Amino acid sequence: MLDVDFVRHQFPAFSEPSLQGQAFFENAGGSYACQPVIDRLTRFYRQRKVQPYAPYPASEAGGAEMDEARARLAGILGVDTDEVSFGPSTTQNTFVLANAVRCWLTPGEAIVVTNQDHEANSGPWRRLADEGIEVREWKIDPRTGHLDPEALAPLLEDGAVRLVCFPHCSNVVAEINDVASITAAAHAAGAFTCVDGVSYAPHGLPNVGELGADIYMFSSYKTYGPHQGVMVVRRQIGFELPNQGHYFNGEDLYKRFTPAGPDHAQVAASAGMADYIDSLAAHHGFGSGSPAERGAAVHDLMRDHEIALMQPLLDYLAARNDLRLIGPRDAERRAPTIAVALDRPGEDVARDLAAHGIMAGGGDFYAVRPLQAMGVDLKRGVLRLSFVHYTSRAEIDQLLDALQKVL
Repeated sequence: MLDVDFVRHQFPAFSEPSLQGQAFFENAGGSYACQPVIDRLTRFYRQRKVQPYAPYPASEAGGAEMDEARARLAGILGVDTDEVSFGPSTTQNTFVLANAVRCWLTPGEAIVVTNQDHEANSGPWRRLADEGIEVREWKIDPRTGHLDPEALAPLLEDGAVRLVCFPHCSNVVAEINDVASITAAAHAAGAFTCVDGVSYAPHGLPNVGELGADIYMFSSYKTYGPHQGVMVVRRQIGFELPNQGHYFNGEDLYKRFTPAGPDHAQVAASAGMADYIDSLAAHHGFGSGSPAERGAAVHDLMRDHEIALMQPLLDYLAARNDLRLIGPRDAERRAPTIAVALDRPGEDVARDLAAHGIMAGGGDFYAVRPLQAMGVDLKRGVLRLSFVHYTSRAEIDQLLDALQKVL
């Protein structure tokens, strides 16, 4: 079982006086940063804040740490080092990729998007319709929010689709989609896949190599790191899509989709995410094995802990008749990003919860399309309660007590 006390000692936020007594339940908007990330970021700004890759010690050290971040995260994600790149945000990374796809597709070809997604992995793709590209929508069940794989098949059957864009899980529905089987279906129809992993990765980095996704994107600031977007672009699609970077960097896969220069310090600090995962693996007896094996062990520790904490909260919410619980009621089928629709604005409820030491959020969370599809009043939005593996049982109890008083 996950040693939560050990985990919480890796996060300075839990010893910060100004945060004492407050339980953090808006992790889907951004998690606390772990100590190794903070240490690396501080060290870079103090010792290595120079142009990297030049032939002097400070520059060599800075460049080496940036390379380390890419290599170690690639190892955990089960892909080649040059298949990992960094950008200012996942939203920006998606925008750049969509521009590449715009230039790549030919008349008569199409893409598939869903209405389960956060707008960052929906809007840029949908705008391709303005360029004459056919955009097909894979729709959720309006009652449950479920994205049925069988409903994808008719969209693929004519062979015109070249790219299927979908979330690993939604930031409001939170049901975990079967990336491997969806990708297999897309590949069988001659299409690539682009997976939005922003809402899944905080609950354990996946092995992208095993999932088979051609593009997988997530945000490091939601996975205990600095504010960066991390993007896996597999080699085949990476060299099929036109280069979006400087022309003389076109042979380097990890530079092809980062037209702006990287944030050196934040890229280097991202190695601290790997430090943290390795420290968890070692502490729990999984220190040997490959980076992907250590990452998988930590992923499972995180998920098991989150599932155990999530089910009582889901049961409590599902038993109430004065709210609508969005997404599955079974903790094993979803991430702990729990949205509820009420008869008053979610933001107002979040404000009431703050008086009881609960940090939560309310609104639409840029998930306008899925909420509209499910008939949620956008003026009220939803209350969202999201946590990760560093959340304790005591904090869940604090949340349940606060909900009982506020609702």
